[in-house]
Amino acid sequence: MIIEEIRKMASQNFNQLVETRRHIHANPELSFQEFNTAKFVSQRLKEMGIEPEVIATTGLTAEIHGRNPGKTFALRADLDALPIKEENDVEYKSLNEGIMHACGHDVHTTCLLGAAEILNQLTDKFDGTIRLIFQPGEEKMPGGATLMINEGILENPKPDGILGQHVMPLVPVGKVGFREGMYMASADEIYITVIGKGGHGAIPELIVDPVVISAQIITALQQVVSRKANPKVPSVLSIGKISTDGATNIIPDKVEMEGTFRTLNEEWREEAHKLIKQIANGIAESFGAKCEIRLEKGYPFLKNDVELTQKTRSFAEDYLGKENVVDLDLWMASEDFSFYSHHLPACFYRLGIRNEEKGITSSVHTPTFNIDEEALKIGSGLMAWLALKSLGN
Repeated sequence: MIIEEIRKMASQNFNQLVETRRHIHANPELSFQEFNTAKFVSQRLKEMGIEPEVIATTGLTAEIHGRNPGKTFALRADLDALPIKEENDVEYKSLNEGIMHACGHDVHTTCLLGAAEILNQLTDKFDGTIRLIFQPGEEKMPGGATLMINEGILENPKPDGILGQHVMPLVPVGKVGFREGMYMASADEIYITVIGKGGHGAIPELIVDPVVISAQIITALQQVVSRKANPKVPSVLSIGKISTDGATNIIPDKVEMEGTFRTLNEEWREEAHKLIKQIANGIAESFGAKCEIRLEKGYPFLKNDVELTQKTRSFAEDYLGKENVVDLDLWMASEDFSFYSHHLPACFYRLGIRNEEKGITSSVHTPTFNIDEEALKIGSGLMAWLALKSLGN
């Protein structure tokens, strides 16, 4: 049976998968700077007999063709790392100071390479085409997915669907997770500058205090979610950074704030943007200050196509066993895979990497993030299996 053949190949490739992942992990590159990572991936594909093409400067794409024409299905991984200093004491620790694969993109790339190697050895056993997408810049706006899409990654022909696999520290190794429909939030950046009139802290009657005004704005903005949002639509508004140059007895001229707004509804997203501006401007004006507001629109919400996700989950149960496929909750983080999900049927699922016995429990985007490397065998084999089944084989 082909499912057993895939499992066997994934196990046989395990040492190579570990070596690949550790090389990528030790040599991380920031968003849109993944030149060496792309060269490494390109070389690995060529060693398999797969000819890649450069797209979006530091991205790659390639196709694996089956015995006969048929559907085209896409598999996506991301290449970039984060500006985080790694604290793990491992032999494959980051060699690039202040840069780390703290979100598992080294795992995603390794698993897609592993799946490609398996699929390329099974071309006489399936019909259709697998399109491989190694995408740059997932961690930084505007998102590498937009560049890939603009340069035609979803054309000639348009894929019938796309799968993305992402590590999940909350899910034990050996298990994967799925959720139909709305899954991850949109993400917009908020930048507010309150401009008042500074002076000595002992004579507040002669100044326009931007610190007090900023405090009022921060408090009032919470009502965008608590009193203006439909309770059935998840929303988050957080101000994460406040900066100014005052002192114990000096009121500054201005205060700068930065934050994020996230939701799962595009109409409400636009309305919330207007409310944020109205509230901030109104409060500043009422106290005699000026307010400058910039809202940078980021990734849209991510939706998993219901039919595709149901089928993919069923295929995963066949490969791993029903007991190893779990339900996922809504996740208010964002991912630029969401752009693909607004163009064609998409399924973004989670690969378990947690192992409490080994002390592997850290969240993504932390300096101690790591994985149980058994996930590489599972992720590569599963992705190959899902690709074949998604083509209708």
